[in-house]
Amino acid sequence: MSFKSLLITRIRDVVTFYLEVMASSKPIPCGPCEEGKVYTKADIWCYNCDEGLCSTCLSHHKKSKGTRDHKTIDINYKPFFQAIKTECDKHDKQLHLYCPSHLIPCCDECISRNHSKCTGIKSLTSEVEKTNVEKSKESVERDIKSISRLFEKIINKTLSNIKTGEQQCESIKESIFKVRENMNKHLDRLEKKLCQEADTLYDHEKSTATSFVNEIEEKNTNLQAMQDHLQSVTTKTPKLQSFLRVHQIQQQLQTYQRYAEDIGNDDRADKFDIKMKQNDVVENIQSQLESLESLGELAVVKTETPLNRETNVRRNPQVESREQPKINNISMDIKTSTEMDIKKNISDMICLMDGRVIVAELYGNVNLLTSGGKLQKQLPISGGAYSVKQINHKAIAITYPLEKSIKIFNMENETVIKVITLEKKCYGLSFYNNSLAVGLSSNNSLVEGVNDNEIRIIDPEDNTQKSIKVQSTSPLWHLVYCNNRVIYSDYKGNAVHCVDGSGKHIWQYKQDLSGPRGLSTDTCGNIIVADYNSNRIILISKDGTNSKVLNSPEDGVEKPRCICFKHNESLVFLCDGHGKYLAKFGLSSE
Repeated sequence: MSFKSLLITRIRDVVTFYLEVMASSKPIPCGPCEEGKVYTKADIWCYNCDEGLCSTCLSHHKKSKGTRDHKTIDINYKPFFQAIKTECDKHDKQLHLYCPSHLIPCCDECISRNHSKCTGIKSLTSEVEKTNVEKSKESVERDIKSISRLFEKIINKTLSNIKTGEQQCESIKESIFKVRENMNKHLDRLEKKLCQEADTLYDHEKSTATSFVNEIEEKNTNLQAMQDHLQSVTTKTPKLQSFLRVHQIQQQLQTYQRYAEDIGNDDRADKFDIKMKQNDVVENIQSQLESLESLGELAVVKTETPLNRETNVRRNPQVESREQPKINNISMDIKTSTEMDIKKNISDMICLMDGRVIVAELYGNVNLLTSGGKLQKQLPISGGAYSVKQINHKAIAITYPLEKSIKIFNMENETVIKVITLEKKCYGLSFYNNSLAVGLSSNNSLVEGVNDNEIRIIDPEDNTQKSIKVQSTSPLWHLVYCNNRVIYSDYKGNAVHCVDGSGKHIWQYKQDLSGPRGLSTDTCGNIIVADYNSNRIILISKDGTNSKVLNSPEDGVEKPRCICFKHNESLVFLCDGHGKYLAKFGLSSE
């Protein structure tokens, strides 16, 4: 932790503890007495021991060799807070030195063990005297207000999200009800139409059949009358009259016989059935409805909303007199070299905040490795990846040249949460100040004499873009975006270039480069270059005027292609272009 961070953290503890004490209004107990299960009100506060003392314990405190030099104050005049320890937590020795390279206070043993190669070791007292505490307090106060505003913003956004979620839930219910209602209305119309058609058919057939029945009944009535007339012919009737009467009835009966014979051919005598042939579409819909288990799938889609944090805790170092180590004094020593399990061409790599490593295969998979270089798993994201960068603690961005897109991938739920579509092939990628810098090249860029390369600065939150035209004989495979400048390597041109945000060319470095590939920056802004064809790691000063070869032949660096720097540990991670090894180097100043 830097001296500034330590001071700011302690000031925050001051505020928190003071507010707690003021809220409780309880007297401070004596620490030693409390250890002995006795409650005694403290009269004095010891900054070194970070506890209160009664008058009796203070007397022993002043006589003891280990505590006689401790700083104490009357508890009535002291703002109650926890004291900053002036002893080293690791070695229990007084902190009286300061390392400007790491921005931390140290004891003698710290210097000898961990900072032997650091330059500019100074007295802690002199550095403290240079520190403006009032400015730090003002900065902390601004940070408190800023964080409070941030929290209020998050609360308002979350409450708004809850309200929106409620509205979305009601909207889903309403939409399903409308679908169901529209389906029911349409089915009601079809049902009414079909029922009307059935009634019409039935009425027609009923009318025809009823008319047919009435006709036969009428003829049957006439036959009954004939039979009655026939009964009137008796033996008492004169024979001539009887003959004529019977003959007359026979003539009439012949008409009814012909009617009875022809009735079998009358379709009115046929049995009728009113049947329905169901529409094949209806049968298909019914079958699908029976197998339907849900009207839809509900899911909560999480979209990360970047928040503009206004805090400036880590913006400017409190110790303004820090000396940057000269490039010739920086050295690199190998820590580990591990054989990788990938054995495929590699296009890019990064070291995550948690120490694990992500390696992108050339137009292939994206692999998650342990900090030791062992394959942990392949990330479930399709397509031909090229470059990868971490944009926050749980999301990474990946370029896909053949798809001409950048995909934002959430590491926690392993899903693509955003796709940024571009009109050119996208290769090298970098992230700085909440913006992505990506190298774009069209097919024309590969034609001799034609330069169509550009660097696109993209805000992933609102997709706003700015284009920077650059000169390069190779596609922009590797680049670094920092301090509103972009540094990119030109593999075929054997050069590293630096341009500003407007595209103005600031400097070019070509000395002894042979196929520069991967780029990264150290804590001082110097550029670390993986020089592919020369098997060297080259450090270029941030102004492009000086350089130094960091590795030696004994380090076993072969065909280095991808490189990244872990700032909090000053470690360089390196892998070759064929996925054979992952090397870890320490970077230090002599």
